[in-house]
Amino acid sequence: MIESTINGIFPTPIYMSKLGRELTKKELSFVDKSKLGVYKNDGNTTSNDNYILNTKPFANLKKELDKRVQDYFVKVISTTDAVTPYITQSWLNFTETNQYHHKHAHPNSLVSGVFYINCHEELDKIKFFKEGYQTIKPEIKDWNLYNSETWWFPVKTGNVILFPSSLTHMVETKEGTNTRISLAFNVFIKGTIGDDKKLTELILS
Repeated sequence: MIESTINGIFPTPIYMSKLGRELTKKELSFVDKSKLGVYKNDGNTTSNDNYILNTKPFANLKKELDKRVQDYFVKVISTTDAVTPYITQSWLNFTETNQYHHKHAHPNSLVSGVFYINCHEELDKIKFFKEGYQTIKPEIKDWNLYNSETWWFPVKTGNVILFPSSLTHMVETKEGTNTRISLAFNVFIKGTIGDDKKLTELILS
């Protein structure tokens, strides 16, 4: 038996948290009303309002999601630069039985997030992809974190997930009879990064 150690370096962060409360009747009523104003996406439907967290009914929800964005930047980014992350666009996704959410990433964003409003705890999940050219592609006997090209996580109502916006992801064909409802959002930063003397300074306002 060969003794060995395998270390994983430069992993992709998938931040997971919970809202810690149920949505109020006012918030849920707003979600129901928003479902009446949607456009057809590639596989499911999306709210016409693409700044949904800026609405009054979601004011408290935005504050709670902002806290998790701040926590992500403290624990994952951990920068000394004077920057403040903030949510840019945000929208609701509605996925019915036999619908899906197409494979995609989020340009013009640093971090993306999903808050799950309604999920089937046993059937609903989010699937991520490892993209990039492979010089050779041998057939795999046993899949693991190092040789897998995809990875999925189960999701539950109340979950919050944050990940790099460049990470490709999708929702496979919906099973179960519930309407899967998620609130997705993008995050960018304000402030100054880099160093003036090193000629790497970038001011983002």
